[in-house]
Amino acid sequence: MFLESHTAEVMWTGSVSDRAASLAAATRSSVDVTFAGLPGDDHAGITRPACSRTLELYAVGTEIKNTRQLSVVSAEELAVIAGKIGMDELSPELLGANLMIRGIPSLTLVPPSSRLQFASGATLVVDMRNMPCNLPAPGINAVKPGAGRKFKAAAADLRGVTAWVQREGRIAIGDHLKLFLPAQPAWPGRAR
Repeated sequence: MFLESHTAEVMWTGSVSDRAASLAAATRSSVDVTFAGLPGDDHAGITRPACSRTLELYAVGTEIKNTRQLSVVSAEELAVIAGKIGMDELSPELLGANLMIRGIPSLTLVPPSSRLQFASGATLVVDMRNMPCNLPAPGINAVKPGAGRKFKAAAADLRGVTAWVQREGRIAIGDHLKLFLPAQPAWPGRAR
């Protein structure tokens, strides 16, 4: 069971074809997501190799289910990060994002298993918050020297979420979407 919570708007879409060459995302007017993610994007695939983010569970390179197919960021949160690092604005291209949306307060803290459903019916399942790293620093520094080194700390709890595709479809700039929250209380056993 899900509770509809908010509506939002797609402000930007993009893809990164080769993260080893550049983290910068290429802007696209729309993207067609499949069960494997965003075709041509470096994070696409039904499975992926385990990385440093899953070291507690698997050795690096172990094949696992890909729940990190897309990176979704918030226009509101990027504005906060930009202010913290001394920029007028922070472009989603510099972060290697796939979608930037506007209208969901505290997008990064939306609970896992929430759904983002777009006008076409395309639906993404939120896996978890995207933990900030230093990979965007060189691109940010190219725009504003010195700002990149501040990014990781400034982006804590503001970096957006990772998601996987539950239903295929088109997502375009200007489309509206709905956030559906899982009807589940917080787990009481979690250490605070």
